[in-house]
Amino acid sequence: MSDKKAKVTGVGGIFFKCEDPNQLKQWYAEQLGFDTDEYGATFTTKQKEDPNQNAYLQWSTFSKNTEQMLPSTKDFMINYRVDNLELLVEQLKKAGVTILDNITSYDYGKFVHIMDPEGNKIELWEPVDAVFDQYYEDQKNK
Repeated sequence: MSDKKAKVTGVGGIFFKCEDPNQLKQWYAEQLGFDTDEYGATFTTKQKEDPNQNAYLQWSTFSKNTEQMLPSTKDFMINYRVDNLELLVEQLKKAGVTILDNITSYDYGKFVHIMDPEGNKIELWEPVDAVFDQYYEDQKNK
């Protein structure tokens, strides 16, 4: 096995609970210029490892009654981009970190959820940014 350690490469999303998700999205759009849609807002940056490649950060509001953040009692969850989810989960298990679920795969990446020592639920994401590149290119051409 390689001595390489998997790691976080950036922030992939910021999710938080609020009283009225749609009204708050509208406020952010009107007051701060967020380009919102049904999911929230997506911010595009460049990957540090390859500045020619885009990276995406999702900002989303959730109802105060959402179960998305459980078992955490916090009103937020942060999604971190990672470079090798399977290896990182192996490392975290060996370190005794609480892994909440199995890795799930979608066309836009792999996900798993963990808990930090203070009870914050964390979403780890190994992204497939090319899916978002294509989606936003298609949106421009509509």
